[in-house]
Amino acid sequence: MTRDASNPPADQDHDPSTSSGQRVAALLDLRSWALFDIDADGRILAGHDESGSMQLVEIAADGTRTALTALPSRCSGRYVPGSSPRRVIVQHDAGGDELMQLSEIVLDDPARPGPYGLDDLTPLLQDPRYMHVLQDVTATSLIYSTNRRNNVDMDVVVRDLASGSETVLYDGGGYVAETVVSHDQHSVAITTLALQPASTIVFTAGGRAQQITDPAEHASHHGVAWSADDESLIMSSNHDREFTAIYRVSQGGAIWQPLLGSDDHDLRASVSPDATVMAVGHHRDGADEISIHDIDGTFRAAVTLPEPGVPAAVWAPDASRFALLVSSPTDPGSIFSVDARSGELTTVVDGREQLPDDLPLSAPTVHRVPTPDGEQIPCFVYPPVPDADPDLAGASVLHVHGGPEAEATRIFNPVVQALTSVGFTVLVPNVRGSNGYGKRWVSLDDVDKRLDSVADLGALHDWLPELGLDQQRSALWGGSYGGYMVLAGVTMQPDRWAAGVDIVGISSLVTFLENTSAYRRAYREREYGKLATDRAFLVNASPISYLDQLTAPLFVIHGANDPRVPLSEAEQIVAALAERGIRHELKVYADEGHGLAKRANRQDAYPAAIAFLTSIL
Repeated sequence: MTRDASNPPADQDHDPSTSSGQRVAALLDLRSWALFDIDADGRILAGHDESGSMQLVEIAADGTRTALTALPSRCSGRYVPGSSPRRVIVQHDAGGDELMQLSEIVLDDPARPGPYGLDDLTPLLQDPRYMHVLQDVTATSLIYSTNRRNNVDMDVVVRDLASGSETVLYDGGGYVAETVVSHDQHSVAITTLALQPASTIVFTAGGRAQQITDPAEHASHHGVAWSADDESLIMSSNHDREFTAIYRVSQGGAIWQPLLGSDDHDLRASVSPDATVMAVGHHRDGADEISIHDIDGTFRAAVTLPEPGVPAAVWAPDASRFALLVSSPTDPGSIFSVDARSGELTTVVDGREQLPDDLPLSAPTVHRVPTPDGEQIPCFVYPPVPDADPDLAGASVLHVHGGPEAEATRIFNPVVQALTSVGFTVLVPNVRGSNGYGKRWVSLDDVDKRLDSVADLGALHDWLPELGLDQQRSALWGGSYGGYMVLAGVTMQPDRWAAGVDIVGISSLVTFLENTSAYRRAYREREYGKLATDRAFLVNASPISYLDQLTAPLFVIHGANDPRVPLSEAEQIVAALAERGIRHELKVYADEGHGLAKRANRQDAYPAAIAFLTSIL
């Protein structure tokens, strides 16, 4: 399974490894965008990582870009609507610790030209012991969620921006996912995670305090918006159905009026601020088709994207248009302005402009992979690019997404592209338990079904010959839950996998649950099992329980500040590898949390991990 390196190429100018190394460097140097808000004059509040981490940038109507922040860690933000002088609320943490703090910056102030550093921010909510998550902003108020009461439950608080006075709207416990203020600003709709897998709960607080959805129902509700008269809510939901549809739900949840739905794919809605129109994503196999509809579901127009991908929408205050950030397998992320009446696209940022002319990219094909128990695993296959290293022909990497209640989508992934640029075929599956394929599929890995998801790795390995790939030359790569899957694969299926790259992965479900942040524990237990009642199964499903079977070399990457999967998960697996004399490498980044947010760290870690696999496969 090891490449023969005894005969180096005679002509170094045509050494594929040289060109592939340059391609990897170019891919990991690409810049990315995020989309946060639009103001009344059409300016877009975006994020851009030109500096090495995601920072706030304002894009004017004429396309002029102005850097707003230069913070040591990534940040996001929202405009304060109608403010004069113009203001932005900034959400930021320290080194990826996810303890979000909230500050303010003033725009167009000649006395304080940007970009703003950390010392230039005006603090609004600063207590690094707790998280303060920006949820919504009105002309007069900031709405945020925080775990400062007991470090576990998240309360919803309204802060008056003028006086700084605060009102607690909700302190009933749980993990708050999102909130949205009613048009009359008397009520807030709140979405929290339910204590069962893949489910959420919606209720209102303030002037219209009512339960909207059944807390006991196994259903996911998201993208909640108020109707124009504030008498009902518009939301995407799989209430009483397999795939997510768009509903109008009455106050109290007595009436569920379907507006748009399908029997074979999910629909997602982004509702305009005045609740007269919505952008609808038809989600199939990891990509969306976009259409525009009146709020009652009447079709207005189709939006034609350059290629299938995953869009994120932000509406202009007057609902005349919305901005769309679209990522696709061959586009690192472009921003478009979309006319809400015609669907016409105007390019604001062309993400492809930064691509070198001689940089080949891989486009995936869509497959269904059979399993021994009769299921079909959705899988995207990225072939190696032309002129890649011929010595890697037949070698493959299985790239597993995090979550587990998440989804591998058809977006631009520089790591996947880097692996194909070297010469690997990359398989990107949505193993059972993944979102995007209906309520049944996302539930097939809950608690005691966890190892059925791990078994899907074996089915994918069995399928490799269908692609002409060598089963002896296949490795696993994954982050977070994907890291757990890497470790589970190499320990529980030791004869199948030649190597693994584990990024912020879980080595023991028991120690993970014991040491993860307190505010996350209950909601991770809903998926994996409870420490109090399911400990025996958690031990049985933990990779560290099978170390006596481990033979594959491992490359391990972790952030020192990770609040989700503590560094101890990496340290204990690496200690076991060292004790057994198994080849391994550990890279720990002191300024990172759950994953690598900074370009410099990605440029250090990922080429080394790819070289590690190349030397083995």
